[in-house]
Amino acid sequence: MSPHSLSAASVLVIRNLSLVRHSLILASAFLLLSFLPALQAADNISVLGSKPQWSVLEKYQETITYDEFSRLVHGVYCTHGFAPDLIEINEKTARLMMNRSAQEFFTLRFAAKDAESKPVPRLWRPAKSLPAARPGKPLSGLKVALDPGHLGGKWAKMEERWFQVGASEPVQEGDLALRVARLLGQRLRQLGANVSFVRNSNEPITAKRPDDFRELARKILIKNGVPRPRTDVLDPNDPEKEQTIRWQSEILFYRYSEIRRRAALVNFKLHPDLVLCLHFNAEGWGDPNSPTLTDANHLHLLVNGSYLAEELEFDDERFEMIRRLLSRAYDEELPLADTIAAAMARESGLPPYEYPTTNSTTKVGGSGYLYARNLLATRLYRCPVVYCEPYVMNSKDAFARIQAGDYEGTRNVNGIERKSIYREYADSVVDGLADYYFKARPTAARSGGL
Repeated sequence: MSPHSLSAASVLVIRNLSLVRHSLILASAFLLLSFLPALQAADNISVLGSKPQWSVLEKYQETITYDEFSRLVHGVYCTHGFAPDLIEINEKTARLMMNRSAQEFFTLRFAAKDAESKPVPRLWRPAKSLPAARPGKPLSGLKVALDPGHLGGKWAKMEERWFQVGASEPVQEGDLALRVARLLGQRLRQLGANVSFVRNSNEPITAKRPDDFRELARKILIKNGVPRPRTDVLDPNDPEKEQTIRWQSEILFYRYSEIRRRAALVNFKLHPDLVLCLHFNAEGWGDPNSPTLTDANHLHLLVNGSYLAEELEFDDERFEMIRRLLSRAYDEELPLADTIAAAMARESGLPPYEYPTTNSTTKVGGSGYLYARNLLATRLYRCPVVYCEPYVMNSKDAFARIQAGDYEGTRNVNGIERKSIYREYADSVVDGLADYYFKARPTAARSGGL
């Protein structure tokens, strides 16, 4: 969802100032990544995070030059600045803060020049390292993981990704994204890709449930100035519902626990070359039982980057950023996402979304549709991630297309002959992927084939 759309029913409202670390971090597609100080452990860890294993970075010694490291730090990942003691870049090394209270540092040694850089250790493969594509199969051998955003089903109202107009079919983002993912998976397999699903039902990946976080939620609220927190949300439109144990425990379940569990699946089992995070966007719709439909409809995509100075204060986030930087995921993500964005723009005809501020994003690439942003999924998945945000679900146009359902061929919707919104979404992503990998990976001729 757009960060300026603030509705109690359609987007997680900005928390009371006593409950937020920084008060305006609303992530696209409803993914709010606010960082509560009470969720920091003794080791200065973010929400449900783990103590970082800084020794892992030893395998990246001398894999990057000073110039490249500086470019990525200042131009991609830390565009909003950072405390000078966290990352100190010298001519031959970077000194990285591991723990401020203990004054512990990790020293990363740079390669003297590009030609002397050691190979980058990683489990994913950039396009240029894939084998030549088979004829007619531009994605042959590519390992793609599809991550339909949110949950849908019975969880949609809890996630506040649900609205209904009169007696129409309810709009639930998690269900829409899953439908797109299944169509997309079929198309990608036809082009030779090996496809896996991070989520392929409307059930959570995490084994945890909201009740598992009730005690933690209570402690969070008490520490943040709510000495006797209410247990339940009595009114969904209550502006103080975020101060209830139920609301906090649900957030810990469906946002933090769920996404961290998906990351574990991606990183330790699936090992894809690419993750596609599939979402729909929205504007504020007010009462979900009597929502506002808007004329606004737009498109944008996200890659990881543009960390806030406050976010980099967390030891685990700083570590995850550095590991991602050293893996060179961005160098694959940027041209790939830009190519997909161009294909989606051609297919959908949607204008680019423009963030109203640059508080949490940095515009990147050349398509006009792409931003860098620090989202939990794009940070934790240890491979290139492209996060898609087409269509405003509660726009008059997209709503009509969603109500029309899925179908083959074209139908007249709002006076225009169109594909189903789901197939248009899937087809445009496929076109972008095929275009990128056709141009970026070796061909049989280049690799010595016929």
